[in-house]
Amino acid sequence: MAILAAAADQFRAHGYEASSVDSIAAAAGVSKRTVYNHFPSKEDLFAETIVQLFQSSTDTLDYAYRRDVGLREQLAELLALKLRTLADPDFIGLARVAVSEAIHAPERARPVFARLGEREEGVTAWVRAAQADGRLKPGDPAFAATLLQGQLKTFAFWPQVTMGAPAPTEAERARIVDAAVAMFLAYFAVTP
Repeated sequence: MAILAAAADQFRAHGYEASSVDSIAAAAGVSKRTVYNHFPSKEDLFAETIVQLFQSSTDTLDYAYRRDVGLREQLAELLALKLRTLADPDFIGLARVAVSEAIHAPERARPVFARLGEREEGVTAWVRAAQADGRLKPGDPAFAATLLQGQLKTFAFWPQVTMGAPAPTEAERARIVDAAVAMFLAYFAVTP
């Protein structure tokens, strides 16, 4: 939708506070009334923009578990996909705005992050399937997925969002994936 694309561009460029519904409507080529017909407030528009951004980034990670392929190979492929998403400058730019809002206006950010938490993303679904297949230890799949992804985000999200660091190079991404997969499997894999 043009309104969400324009809102994402405005929020990335100017932040939440400095972006106005007027500027978003103008950038989308619609009237202010049209924006309000779809979104009751700027807060609702911001929330939907953030949710759509994260949803589109996780949609690329709809990676199905395969019992005929080794865990190491599957995880390496899944994490490589995740790192490519985290390297997207548009994703990082809007994530920076979302994190800033979470710090400065937690009451505004809380509902957004609650909506994000309601979605089960690809890594959690993959872990759940590998557990059901008996190849990973039983337990909370969201916990395991969060640990795994936290390793990636330490190198390929937080430095970019908080410090403006460049995305890891291809060689750095390969090193991150290799270490993350090895540590994850050392703890969670069922040994035959």
